[in-house]
Amino acid sequence: MKINTYLEQNSPTVQLIPSIYHQWDKRTHFSLGEEIYQFTENDQLNLERFNTVYKQVHTIFKALFDKDDDLILVTNIYLEVGQQTQKIKVYAPNLKDQRQLKHLQVKTYPYPFETDKQELFEMQQFSLCCKVQDLKIEGLLKGAIHEDFPLKPKFGTDFVHYPDVFFVNQTKDIIFFIYDDRGCEVIARKPERLRTLYETHYEWVADYDRAEIEKGLAL
Repeated sequence: MKINTYLEQNSPTVQLIPSIYHQWDKRTHFSLGEEIYQFTENDQLNLERFNTVYKQVHTIFKALFDKDDDLILVTNIYLEVGQQTQKIKVYAPNLKDQRQLKHLQVKTYPYPFETDKQELFEMQQFSLCCKVQDLKIEGLLKGAIHEDFPLKPKFGTDFVHYPDVFFVNQTKDIIFFIYDDRGCEVIARKPERLRTLYETHYEWVADYDRAEIEKGLAL
């Protein structure tokens, strides 16, 4: 199923851009890193923080996705109008079978963020239908977490800003988005998909988010 068709049928008010959390009521948001700063006192990257975030994100992903689930892996890249598309390091490095690349789809949209020079930019959205088990999940999760830091893997850097990657679970009607090392967002068609996850990892949710989340999840 094409991503536009899926969204029209399951979450018609949602646009796949950052802050999906604010576009849907059945949702949750996790703050990552447990208040461990990204840098040490010597201005070195604090690997304790990143290892903590890796574990948190992997735990959340495992709770939301099973290996046989049907997935649409969606990537937004942001370019200057007329800029030659740069190589994105999302699909080829993280597909177990490179032959699936022939099914990759792309569509160009207006730049979705407000700016005085909005007409100078555009968004290209790539999507690929596959199974969760077709992907090297660890590389995708880490690539999203590494957005602002000189760590590998990366999704590419020659863009207006860093690519955004969304995991759309067609089997369970869940959309998962890691915006960077600070947090991730999840929305679902049915609130029961998220209740156990929210209750299990309640301590990862900021106090200011809890009332709205619990209202949407009917808790």
